[in-house]
Amino acid sequence: MAAHRKPRTPRTPSLTGHTARTALTLALAGAATATAFDGTGIAEPRPTPAQVKAKVDKLYRAAEAATEQYNGSKEKADAAKAEVRRLQDEAARRTETLNSARTSLGSAATAQYRTGGVDPSLQLALSSDPDEYLDQVMRADRAGDRQAATVTGVRRQLRELAVLRERARSKQRELSGHQADLKKRKSRITGKLNRARRLLAELTTEERARVTGESGTTRASRDLPRGDIKAPNSRAAKAVSYAHGALGSPYVWGATGPNSFDCSGLTQAAYRAAGVSLPRTTYAQINAGRRVARSELAPGDLVFFYPSISHVGIYLGNGRMIHAPNPSAPVRIAPIDEMPFAGATRVA
Repeated sequence: MAAHRKPRTPRTPSLTGHTARTALTLALAGAATATAFDGTGIAEPRPTPAQVKAKVDKLYRAAEAATEQYNGSKEKADAAKAEVRRLQDEAARRTETLNSARTSLGSAATAQYRTGGVDPSLQLALSSDPDEYLDQVMRADRAGDRQAATVTGVRRQLRELAVLRERARSKQRELSGHQADLKKRKSRITGKLNRARRLLAELTTEERARVTGESGTTRASRDLPRGDIKAPNSRAAKAVSYAHGALGSPYVWGATGPNSFDCSGLTQAAYRAAGVSLPRTTYAQINAGRRVARSELAPGDLVFFYPSISHVGIYLGNGRMIHAPNPSAPVRIAPIDEMPFAGATRVA
């Protein structure tokens, strides 16, 4: 009988020298790769304050440009809504006029029915005053013509109003769609801003102050002497005074005062207080007055920044302005050199 033998287990070759080092390297590389795929790799290095500032500034500029576009669309939408209401009111008035004309026509038709069975020549013969009868006939003919003209005119106007009303509705739908698109884009930007705020929160108090520019400037600016501000006229002086009174107010998207502002909202509110009506957006405000060179700036002038004209402030003199910077800082005084200068306008 044959003996049963236990099968031999293959021996693993020993790893020595160069072979061992190679295997260890491959094992470590594989572990690192697996760790990276698992999402538990080495954390990214903490960004420097300068990197955080660059990121935040870029996000704020993008958000501000989108907000100015949103403000412009909202302004147009509000105007379209007002136009729709005006057209509806006009239609109601003209409908009332048409109803009155129909009532008059109904009365005339009733009178005609009552006398319609009598031959006009017989009516003339039976009339006690033929001349008066003929005058009545002529007046009735003229009244009938006027009534017919009134009905025709009112109906024509109602058709025109229907066309205008549809045009206003179409414009409203278009603007609403554009507005919705801007809201979505703004929402995406807000997500990025939240990320930037989280980065800011990881900085120390001193680092965050350097990044946002909050180093007591706002408190000090309230105490700056105002006698050196020589505005060219009373309206510009009132606008500067209003802006100075808004120092420390928070920046809020789309706000026009009195307790919070965005950049163009501040300039609009300041000049509204001075009796001057400004458009809502930066890219419209720059065309709301006479352009002036940087060397000719005077207190009260509007100063604009970035090639897209996405930021605005009110010039104070001596190279300074009051502006609403961004959500990380309230309304404050700043040098106009802190942003790329794009132009200036004198509106008062």
